[in-house]
Amino acid sequence: MQNPFNNQDPNDPNNPFNQLPIPPNYAKIRNERGEIRIAKVGISWTTFFFGPLPALFRGDWYNFALMMVWDLIYVLGAQMLHLGIWASYPWPGMVFTLIYNMMYFRHLIGAKEFYAADERSEKLLAAAHYLPGSYQKHFSDDQ
Repeated sequence: MQNPFNNQDPNDPNNPFNQLPIPPNYAKIRNERGEIRIAKVGISWTTFFFGPLPALFRGDWYNFALMMVWDLIYVLGAQMLHLGIWASYPWPGMVFTLIYNMMYFRHLIGAKEFYAADERSEKLLAAAHYLPGSYQKHFSDDQ
């Protein structure tokens, strides 16, 4: 497979992402067991269009349950307060559109002990403020 993004070294035999076409706004994270996750850094347009379903398909049960509970609280609260037209606009969905990808990365890095798989991903996650405060750098800036 040809790599259209040219962001890996094709001659490195130890690189598990060798020739894997990853767009520049996606980050790769992995854990000690060798599990790999690749996800977008930035606004989650899939969450905007499909609500909590992207979290369900990623197996992100924590954030899926969180989105469902906040949606339920919003709908029940809007009905109790007779908000009418305001209840028809999905405000929780708009908030989760902006923060879901950050929540996904922070949950994997914090709770499931994932870390950035390469220097480019670590810099991308740090620039977007996706790394939790307890994150330990795996790549130095002078490499």
